[in-house]
Amino acid sequence: MKKRLALMLALSMTAAAVLTGCGGAAEDAAQAEAGAESTEASADLVYAVEAGSAGEQAANDNGFQTNVVASQADALMEVASGTSDAAIIDLLMAGAMIGEGTSYPDLQHTTELTTEEYGVGCRKGSDLAEYINIVFADTYEHGVMKQTATTYGVQEALVEQPALGQLAEVDTSAADSDVAYIQGKGTLIVGITDFAPMDYKDESGEWIGFDADMARIVAEKLGVEAQFVEIDWDNKVMELDSKNIDVVWNGMTLTPEVTSAMECTNPYCNNAQVIVVPAE
Repeated sequence: MKKRLALMLALSMTAAAVLTGCGGAAEDAAQAEAGAESTEASADLVYAVEAGSAGEQAANDNGFQTNVVASQADALMEVASGTSDAAIIDLLMAGAMIGEGTSYPDLQHTTELTTEEYGVGCRKGSDLAEYINIVFADTYEHGVMKQTATTYGVQEALVEQPALGQLAEVDTSAADSDVAYIQGKGTLIVGITDFAPMDYKDESGEWIGFDADMARIVAEKLGVEAQFVEIDWDNKVMELDSKNIDVVWNGMTLTPEVTSAMECTNPYCNNAQVIVVPAE
């Protein structure tokens, strides 16, 4: 499954490069026309989307009819059971959850509606975002981030991180320092949903995934324990601001709405929103 995801991402990027390098004006016009026809034809379908997600935003931007559910996993269940015609979910999740050898072998993904990047969200003005950036830079430079990503098949999606020397040291002496607050209470509370391959439970019920493992690395650097809490994705900002959680770390797309409401880290993974339908 992990190899399949890496291959799928590589093929996707190769196809994009070919289209960019070889298409003339006539081909571009034909592709645009075909895309418009596809969108128009899809407008009559009902799309299952996670509340508050980039998938819901993509559906709204395209004027699609939606069935709003609690999670992307629920969106896949809607398609599998026939209660929705299609779903819009993250490409990385699609690679892990649908197709041969996965939980949904009879589903496939088709159109990529968007291209986007993942980041980690902290409270507005929090110094924790810069602290995580430093950990990202360190783990990227020393190969730890890539090794962790390879475990879950997302290594091809990694975004190159700035060199350590380009980042400022975090001053935790301020009275409102989130880093000092977290170190003082001894836990980093991570807000997540069940979202393979980023955050999901293994057979023993322990949270694993690329995001979960990276969150544990940050917690270790802070000298605290990582604690994972499932949240209502639509209420993630409220959960942060009320200090029920310290960070949103669950394949979160860096939309303008997200970056205006949270203090976000540098991007760490590329992603896309894709349409999932029953396989023919």
